[in-house]
Amino acid sequence: MYRLGLDPVAEQQIKAVPEEALRPLAELFALLETAPWSGRPFNPANPRGNMLTHAFGEQGLATYLVLEEQREVYVLRIEWL
Repeated sequence: MYRLGLDPVAEQQIKAVPEEALRPLAELFALLETAPWSGRPFNPANPRGNMLTHAFGEQGLATYLVLEEQREVYVLRIEWL
C-alpha cells in the first residue's frame, strides 16, 4: 500500500474540477494507493522514470511521482479539460 500525498497546487486544482470528475478522481486515488506504476511515463524518452501520468474519467489527467523507498505517491497536478 502506498500513501497518497497532494501538492498544494493539485489541492487547488481538485477544488476546481466539476462534480462529475470527483468520483473518477477518487477511484484513481484508490488505484494509485495499490498500483501506482499503472500510469504512463511523463517523459516517453525515460520510460523507467518515477514521474507518471494517469487518465481518469472522460477528460481528466493526473501527474504524479512514485517515491518507491517511501512507499508514497505524490500527486503534482490534476487537469480536467
